Amino acid sequence: MEDKILLAHGSGGKLMHDLIQSFLPDLANPILEKMEDSAVFNVSGKLAFTTDSYVVNPIFFPGGDIGRLAVCGTVNDLAMSGAKPLYLSLSFIIEEGLPIADLKKILTSIKKAAAEADVKIVTGDTKVVNKGSADKLFVNTAGVGSVPEGVNISASNAKVGDKVILSGNIGDHGVAVLSQREGLKFDTPVPSDCAPLHKLVADMLAAASNIHCMRDPTRGGLATTLNDFAEKSNVGIRIEEDKIPVAKAVLAACELLGLDPLYIANEGKLVAVVPAKYTDAVLFAMKKNKYGRNAVIIGEVTAEHSQRVVMKTTLGASRIVDMPVGELLPRIC
Repeated sequence: MEDKILLAHGSGGKLMHDLIQSFLPDLANPILEKMEDSAVFNVSGKLAFTTDSYVVNPIFFPGGDIGRLAVCGTVNDLAMSGAKPLYLSLSFIIEEGLPIADLKKILTSIKKAAAEADVKIVTGDTKVVNKGSADKLFVNTAGVGSVPEGVNISASNAKVGDKVILSGNIGDHGVAVLSQREGLKFDTPVPSDCAPLHKLVADMLAAASNIHCMRDPTRGGLATTLNDFAEKSNVGIRIEEDKIPVAKAVLAACELLGLDPLYIANEGKLVAVVPAKYTDAVLFAMKKNKYGRNAVIIGEVTAEHSQRVVMKTTLGASRIVDMPVGELLPRIC
């Protein structure tokens, strides 16, 4: 096989056949191995379905790559509705000239992430475009998961008195990608937090099945997610700055670049709005999971300042936390 992707790898002929066959050892499962135009599988009950595209630049970054990001991002979108992820699709749009070794490295990452998430990749597609028509590699995914009976998680479900729980440090992913892209060096390296969160969500739901809202704060960060909850639920949300965990290296990077950690993307964190009487049980369950050991209550839902997020600062003042007007860090996922 050639050492770089050629246009002929997308022609439907022998080169394309050989390329796709080379994927199978990494992604093998009985449904995918049939190599049909669509996957056929059995499901029952309430389903969640999502789709996403990944165009992160660069495609390799500290703590992950576009492959791990695609699997974890799709798994997490399903998990935020309370679903157990089951099946994913995986489609590549490859720029002519991409080294085959890079593609294999990404496939290995996808294999590991899918195994950790306990999901099967059951169908997919590969396209090759002319050099200059893409940026190395774009990935599209779709995912299907099953939602347990009685679970109803929605951004419109927040109630006055609910507590807001954050699963850990914010801003790691955005700073990791930016530092790799711009060649920035920090005394303490900042790896991406990219991780599948479905098992953490399952632990939380085992502690309290009536969690009201849940979201992984990706593009737009924690601030955008909380504003979405406040707006859709027609409530106010008050948070406390000194309760929000941010790594020192991320804080230093944000100060250097004039960024606010509240708006920086995450790929392995979640924020949940939980009825007050179940908060301790949910927090206890989260802390037993490796992806929730730093979970903390950062605020509560209020009747005041409807559809607004207000933060008590470390100085004791209050400030409104708005949604960002534009994209602070483009192409971080």
